[in-house]
Order: sequence, then structure tokens, then C-alpha cells
Amino acid sequence: MEPIWDVIVIGGGQAGLASGYHLKKKRLSFLILEAGGAAVGAWPQYYDNLKLFSPAKYSSLPGLSIDSPGDRYPQRDEVIQYLKDYASHFGLPLVYNSHVDQVSKESGVFTVTTSSGEKYVARNLILATGSFSRPYTPSIPNHEQFEGEILHSATYRTPAPFHNQSVIVVGRGNSAVQIAMELSEVAETTLAVREPVALIPQRLLGQDIHFWFKLTGIDSFWKFGKSFANGSSVLDLDGYKQRLKAGNPKQKKMFTAFYDRGVIWSDGTQEEVQTVIFATGYRSNVSYIDALGGLDGQGEPEQKNGISKTIPGLYFVGLSGQRSFASATLRGVGPDAEYVVKHIQNNLEKQNNLK
Repeated sequence: MEPIWDVIVIGGGQAGLASGYHLKKKRLSFLILEAGGAAVGAWPQYYDNLKLFSPAKYSSLPGLSIDSPGDRYPQRDEVIQYLKDYASHFGLPLVYNSHVDQVSKESGVFTVTTSSGEKYVARNLILATGSFSRPYTPSIPNHEQFEGEILHSATYRTPAPFHNQSVIVVGRGNSAVQIAMELSEVAETTLAVREPVALIPQRLLGQDIHFWFKLTGIDSFWKFGKSFANGSSVLDLDGYKQRLKAGNPKQKKMFTAFYDRGVIWSDGTQEEVQTVIFATGYRSNVSYIDALGGLDGQGEPEQKNGISKTIPGLYFVGLSGQRSFASATLRGVGPDAEYVVKHIQNNLEKQNNLK
């Protein structure tokens, strides 16, 4: 008979590791099921030159700082190594190569079934799988006629394959701008946007903007933080403002349709392009709980602050805007995981008192 764990965490990336830290601190029994072979989440799949938008001193999980000078902006590979070190440092109980296919619930207990047929039983579930495996690409008229290449930023790695091409990057968020900036070094690059890119100064009164976020509370729990998470403001790293002003890359109002050799802009003009890259974000990757319910019509969790509104014992960590605009980041998953784990502990204590 399978042991009944206090908590099963699904996902061993940054959200799952932060959850594991707080679960271990509370001495709850738990396992972390990770689909891959290492506790690195989606980081190895991000583009090669990705750089964090927050300095190292504001970019750590709870209990262990990232090994990088405080004012540096860590690169992708530094984060990957940090996550591996974090899992090892705290001895978190990860079960690798455990891709979850289905979750059911009966008599107040969850059963988690993996693709290999393994079953795990728990009183509570934390879903920490993020959204990287479910990229979102909007439907644009005549896209099937386009003879060039349509990509999502999820598959973009390096600018080298696009040398001397005409490339459009769709989006106005951090990833869209960072990708467009590096592409503009080797290709004729245009940002296709609904509204012009909104830039936030990287530094204010001599301090990185994240210092002020933390000081004012925006970076932890504040309603403004949630709305900020759904916005598209971009930190002005590496002279973005000057480069956009100089048209390197260009910005143009979003095109309305494709044609065989390119796109049709909102003013009706046509432009030949070889590649269009959609940096249009992701959707939550929790389809394995379809049988439970608890998702809205778009497949997004029905939750408040990481607590399911409809299914007792079901929790989330790592959702964008979950409790603040930092919720889906290295610096934000820790406070959210602590909040969720405290709620779980309180419920378990109530249940034990009723026995």
C-alpha cells in the first residue's frame, strides 16, 4: 500500500524547490515529482543569452543566495547551476523522470499517476509546473499562406540562424525586447506591438529599481503587483531606450494579417519578411488535473493567492501574478510558497485535532 504523504509537489523547478524548502522547514512529509532528469525547470530551454531582469541579490530562492556578485544580472546557465546546487544543498526529496499524466481525488485523498504507471497518494497537492510547455501564439489571418518561418520565443535560442534576414518579433514584454535587441545586431528587426514599449528605469536615485520594489512592498504582497504582472513594462537594461529611439530595432503597430511573402501592416502596406517570432507568453500547464475540475474555460486555475477556490487541498506556486508581479520569478516564488505551505500546515493541524 502506498504511503500517504502530507504533500506531493508536482514540478521540480524554482517553484517546486521553494515549496520543498518551506515544507521541509515545517517538517511535513512530502515528495517532489519532476518530469525531467534535473531540478532545473524550464531554464535550459530558454534562449542562450537570457539575462535576469533583477540583480543577483534580489534573485534567490529562500535560504540560499545565488553565488554571484550582488549587482550583477545572472545569465541563464548560472541560474541552471544554482537550481541544481539548491536541490542538493537542502537534500530535497525529488523523484526524477516522473511525468504526471493524471490526478484524481477520492475520500479527501489525491492520487497522482505518472506516465510510467507509478502512483503517489497525498492529502495535499502543490502544482508547481509553470507554463513554459504551453506557449501561446495568437491566430493571425492567413498565417497558413506565409512561406517564411513562424516561431514562438520558446524555441528561439540564438540570433545566428537569422543573419541578414528580415525578422519581426511580436510582443512588447521583457523577452520580446531582449530577443529583438540581440537580433537587431545581425538582422533587420522590427518589434510588432499593440502599444509602444513602456520602459522603466533600471536605476532610480542610485539604486536598482528592485531595491524600491522591495522597500515599498510591491515585490511581496500588494494588489498593484498583480496588475503589474499582467502589464508589459520593460526594464531599461543595456540602453534599450536609446536603441529603440534610434530604430534599432524598429517598432511598428501590430500587423493585421500574413500574405505569402510577409505581413500586412495596419496601414495596409505589405512587407516581405523571412521569420516572425511570437514572444506572446504562455498559458498555465496544468491539464493533468482536468478530471478534478478547478480550471476555468481557458484552462487557467481557479485560485486566489495560490489556493484553489473549488478543490480543498489543491494549491499552486509559480503562477504569474499569483500574489505579486514577482510571483513567477526566482525572487517571488519563495514568499508565495511560504504562504501556501503555512495554509497547508494549518489545515493539517485542524484535521489532526478533529481525530
